[in-house]
Amino acid sequence: MRQTLGTVALAGLSLAWTAYGYSNYSSIDMMRAQLALMDDRPADCPPCFNCLLPAFTCGQYSECNQYNGKCSCPAGYGGDDCLSPVCGSLADDERDRPMRQGDYCECKEGWTGINCNVCTENKACNALMPTKEGGVCYQNGEVVHENYQMCDVTNRNIVQILDGRRPQVTFSCNAKDETCAFQFWVEHKESFYCELDTCTSNSDNTYDQNSTNYRCENINCKCIPDRMLCGEGGSVDLTDFLDQSIKGPAQFNCLQKNGGVNDCKFQEPAMDNTIQLMFGDPSIFLDCQAGECLYETDVPGFERPVKRINTPLIAGVISAVSLFVVGVILTVWYLSRRQFKYGPINLDDSDDEGIKLMADHKPASLYFENVSYNLNGKQILTNVQGMAHPGEILAIMGASGAGKTTFLDILARKNKRGTVQGNFYVNGEKVNDNEYKNVVGFVDQEDTMLPTLTVHETIMTSALLRLPRDMGRAAKEQRVYEVERQLGISSIKDSLIGSEEGKGRGISGGEKRRVGIACELVTSPSILFLDEPTSGLDAYNAFNVIECLVTLAKTYKRTVIFTIHQPRSNIVALFDRLLLLAKGRAVYSGEFAQCQEYFDHIGYSCPPGFNIADYMVDLTMHVGGTPTTPVDEGIPGLETRTTGSAGPSSTRATKSIASISGGSIEESIVGSPSDSLLKPKMKRKDSIKARQERELYTRKRSGLETPASQPDEVPLDPNATTSPQQWLRLSKQKPGQVHPHVVDDPDNLPPPAEGTNTDFEVLIAAYEHSEIAGHIRDEIRTAITNAQTANGNMNGHADVNGNGNGKTMGRGYARVGYVRQFAILSQRTWRNLYRNPMLMLTHYAIAILLAVLSGYLFYGLTDDIPGFQNRLGLFFFILALFGFSTLSSLTVFASERLLFVRERANGYYSPITYFVAKVLFDIIPLRIIPPILMGSILYPMTGLIPDAPHFFKFLLVLVLFNLAAAAICLFIGIVCKDNGVASLIGSLVMLFSLLFAGLLLNHDAIPKSMLWLQAISIFHYAFESLIVNEVTYLTLIDNKPEYGLDITVPGSTILSSFGFDTAALWPDVVKLAVFGGVFIVLAYGAMHVLLVERR
Repeated sequence: MRQTLGTVALAGLSLAWTAYGYSNYSSIDMMRAQLALMDDRPADCPPCFNCLLPAFTCGQYSECNQYNGKCSCPAGYGGDDCLSPVCGSLADDERDRPMRQGDYCECKEGWTGINCNVCTENKACNALMPTKEGGVCYQNGEVVHENYQMCDVTNRNIVQILDGRRPQVTFSCNAKDETCAFQFWVEHKESFYCELDTCTSNSDNTYDQNSTNYRCENINCKCIPDRMLCGEGGSVDLTDFLDQSIKGPAQFNCLQKNGGVNDCKFQEPAMDNTIQLMFGDPSIFLDCQAGECLYETDVPGFERPVKRINTPLIAGVISAVSLFVVGVILTVWYLSRRQFKYGPINLDDSDDEGIKLMADHKPASLYFENVSYNLNGKQILTNVQGMAHPGEILAIMGASGAGKTTFLDILARKNKRGTVQGNFYVNGEKVNDNEYKNVVGFVDQEDTMLPTLTVHETIMTSALLRLPRDMGRAAKEQRVYEVERQLGISSIKDSLIGSEEGKGRGISGGEKRRVGIACELVTSPSILFLDEPTSGLDAYNAFNVIECLVTLAKTYKRTVIFTIHQPRSNIVALFDRLLLLAKGRAVYSGEFAQCQEYFDHIGYSCPPGFNIADYMVDLTMHVGGTPTTPVDEGIPGLETRTTGSAGPSSTRATKSIASISGGSIEESIVGSPSDSLLKPKMKRKDSIKARQERELYTRKRSGLETPASQPDEVPLDPNATTSPQQWLRLSKQKPGQVHPHVVDDPDNLPPPAEGTNTDFEVLIAAYEHSEIAGHIRDEIRTAITNAQTANGNMNGHADVNGNGNGKTMGRGYARVGYVRQFAILSQRTWRNLYRNPMLMLTHYAIAILLAVLSGYLFYGLTDDIPGFQNRLGLFFFILALFGFSTLSSLTVFASERLLFVRERANGYYSPITYFVAKVLFDIIPLRIIPPILMGSILYPMTGLIPDAPHFFKFLLVLVLFNLAAAAICLFIGIVCKDNGVASLIGSLVMLFSLLFAGLLLNHDAIPKSMLWLQAISIFHYAFESLIVNEVTYLTLIDNKPEYGLDITVPGSTILSSFGFDTAALWPDVVKLAVFGGVFIVLAYGAMHVLLVERR
C-alpha cells in the first residue's frame, strides 16, 4: 500500500512539473526530457549528456535545465557541460558564437581573452548598446554591471614549473548578483574553476593612482578531471584540496598601471598557504586586462556635463555678422552714389556695324483691308483698309474711343482678346507672326520701365538684348548714343527713371516717353508702331520726336505707323499718309496731301488758317444723328429718303472757330438751283445760349458776314446763281437746332426726322465710293499679283500650311543667346536690387535682431524635459519667422508684371532667362543669407549640439525650408494678379502648413482622412528634421527630489511619443528640396502661360 501511494505521489509530482514545463518550453523540449529520463537504449550504447543524471555535472557552476537536461552556460562557454570556450565576441548572440576549433580562439576586432569576453575598443561595445552608439569599453577593473578580466600569472616559480605553458586566469563579476567567477588556465586549457558569492567591491581613486578591491565571503572550487594540476598524466591533483580546503573569504585586488594593464593578486587563506609552501610567494600574482562595455553615461565618475556657452565664439559670430551687414550697406551706398563715367568709344571705321544695321534690311510695305474687330459681341472696328510704304509715315487719327489704339494693336499683331478679321500683307504676301514680330517695333502709350535704372542703362539694355548677336558692344553703345542725341535726351542719360513710389520722381513724363521710343529706335525696325508718341510732350519736343521718326523713315526706308491726337500744324505737315477713324470706321485713308481736297469735295471744307487735324477730329466728334442735306443724295451708296420736312440741315463746322468781330459768323445757305425751299417757322424762340452756341459751331466763309441771328423764316431764291463749290458747301444747321454737345436741354429739341441719312453715314459712304479708296484697293491687288508672280505662290497668300514666305521680311538677324540674355538680365536685376535695398537690408536686420533676442530667451538649453520643451518652441518660432517672412516673395513679379509682359511681347528675351535671373537674385540675398546669419548667431547661444555635422545640418534645413516657402509664395504671387488676394492665400497656406508641423497637433491624433495635409506641410518636414537632428541621441533627465524621482528618458523615446520619426532626417531634407524645386518649376509654368500680353 505504501509503495502504491509513493508511486502515485511521484506520478502526480511528475505531472505537475510537466504542466509547469509545458508553459515554458516547447513540446520538443518535453519529448527530449522524456526520452532522456526513459533511457531504454541498448547496453552497449553510452548515454547522452544529461545533467539531470548523477553521472553528469555542469561546469562553471552553471545551472541545469530541469526540462531538457542541458546546462545553461555563462557567457564565453559552451558545449554540453560548459567546459569549452567559445569565440567571436561578447556582442554576438550566445547561440551564434562558434565553438573553439583548436587550441586558441580567434576573436573579432575589439575583443580579446581566452573566450573573447574582454573588450579593447569603444566601438566594439556599440553593438551592445540599444541605439548602437555611445558604447564605452571601461578598463579600470571596477565592476559596474558585469565585467571581465583576462590575467597572466606572474609567479616566477609557477611559470618555470609549467615549462613554457602559460598559466592564465579569467575573472568576472556580476554586481547585481554579488557573485564572481575565477578560472585557472594552462595554455588556454582550463584546469579548475571557482565560484565566489557574497561579494563586494570598491575603488580607491587618488590623484596618482587608481585601485579596485573585491572581497567575497564564500568560495567553492572544482578541478576538471585529467587537466593540469588536476591529475593530468600523473601530475599534481588538487581536486580534494580545492573541494575541501578552499572556503574563503577571497580577495581580488588590483592597482592600475600605465597602458591599461592592472597589477593584481588573488588571495584566499588556504590557497595562499599552499602557494607559499610550494612556490614561495604569498599569493597568486597577476597582470590583468579588464574590459566592460558600458553606455557612456554609466561610466563611474561620469557627470553629465554642464553646457558651457562659448561666449567668445558668440561675440565673434555677432561681430562678423554685423560687419557683413555694414559691408553690404557700404557697398550699396557706394554703388548707388558713384558717378557714371563713359569713356570714348573706339569703332573701326572700315566696319561700321551701326551703318550696316540701318542699311542692310528689306523695306516693308504694309497693306491691310477689311479689318474688323469684335469684342464680346460689340463691333469695335469695321472694314478698315489702307497701306503704309517704306520711307513714309502713316498717322492714325480720330477722336477718343474711335478705335485708334485697338487698330494699331491689330496691325502690330498684338494678342487681342476679341475676334480679329481682315487681310494683312507685307510686300503683297502674308507673313507668319514670328517673322513679322522680329522686324517690327512697338512703343506703348504707357511707359513701363524700371525706376532704379538710368536713362542710358534702360536704352542700353534694350540694345544689348535686341541688336544682332554679332554686333559688338561698342557699336551697340554707339547706336544708343545716336538715338539719345536724335531724341534730345543726351543731357539726362545719367538720370534715374524714377517713380512716385520710389526714392524720387526722376525724369519728367515727356522724357519717359522719349526713353520708351528710344528703346525701340535702337533696333531700327523695318516697321515701327507707336501709340500716341507725342503724349505728354510739349509742342517743341513733340515735333522733335515726329521729325526723328520722319528722318528714320526717309533716310533708312523704314515704315512708321503711329496714332496721334490733335497734333499741331507743323507736325501735321510731316505726315505722308493719314487714316481717320470715327466709331471704328474709316472716314479717310490715303495720302495726306489729298485729304483737304477730298473733304472740300464732299462739302466739309476746312476754314482757312485753321489746323486741318483739329478740324477733322472735331468733324468726327460731331457726326451723329443729324439728318443729311440734299447734296448727300448725290453720293453713291446713300439711299434717297424723303420726309415731311423741307430740306433739314445739320451742323458741319468746328467749335474751334471764334466769332468774328461783332459776334457774327456767316452762315451760308445755298440751295439747289432747281429747288425752292423755305425753312419752317420755329414755334419757340431761340435762347441766348442756343444762339451763342450756334454761332460758335457755324462755319466761317471768307468775305461774307451775317448777323448773329437770323429770322425764323429765310426764303431761298430758286434762281440764285451758285457754283458747284457753293452748292456743296451746305449749312446743316437750322435755326433753333444746335449741336447736341452744346444744347442746354437736348430733350427740348425735336429729334431728327425718321428715315433720314446721318452725317456719319454720309462720311463713311463718301469715302467708300471715292476714287481714293478705289485706288488703295487697286494697289493692294497689284501688290498681291506682283508677289504671286515673283514667288510663284497661289495668290500671294500663305502656302498650304498657312505659313508665310520667309523671305518677305528679309532674313533678319540672330539675337543674343540664352547665356548672354541671362547675364544682361542678371546685371539689370542686381542694379535694381542694390539701388532699392530696403527689403534686403530689412531681412538682414530682422534676422540678426531676432537671432540675438531668441538666443537670449533660449540661452543655454538644458538636457531635461523643460529643455526639450524649449527646443520645440525655439524651432517652431524660427520656422514661423522664416515662413511668414517669405510672403515678401509674393511681390517679386508684381512690380514688374507689366514690364515683363511688354518686354516679352516685344521680343526682348526668352521668359526662362528672365525668370532664372529674377529668382536667382531673390533666392541668394533674401532666402539663403538671412537663415545663415540667424543660425550662426542662434546656434552657439542656445547651446545646441556643439559639433560641425549637427550645425551644418541645422543650417541646411533652415535654408531648404526658406527656399521651399519662398517658391510656394512665388507661385501664388504669379497666379494671383491681385496683391490682396495673393497675401490672403499665402497667409492661409502658411497657417495651415504650420498647424500640421507636429507641435500643435500630434501625428497620431490626426484623422486618417486628413493625413495628406501633413504630407504636404513643409513646416512638418522642417520641424521634424530639426528636432530629430537635435534630440535623437540625447538622454533627457528630469530630477524631482521632492518626490524622490529621477526620470531618465532617451531622446528617441520622447520623439516617438510626439509622433516624430527618428529616422526621417534625410528623407525630410529631400522632401523639402523637392518641394522647393517643384514649386519653382510650377511658378515658371504659371509665368509662361499666364503672363502673356492680352489687349
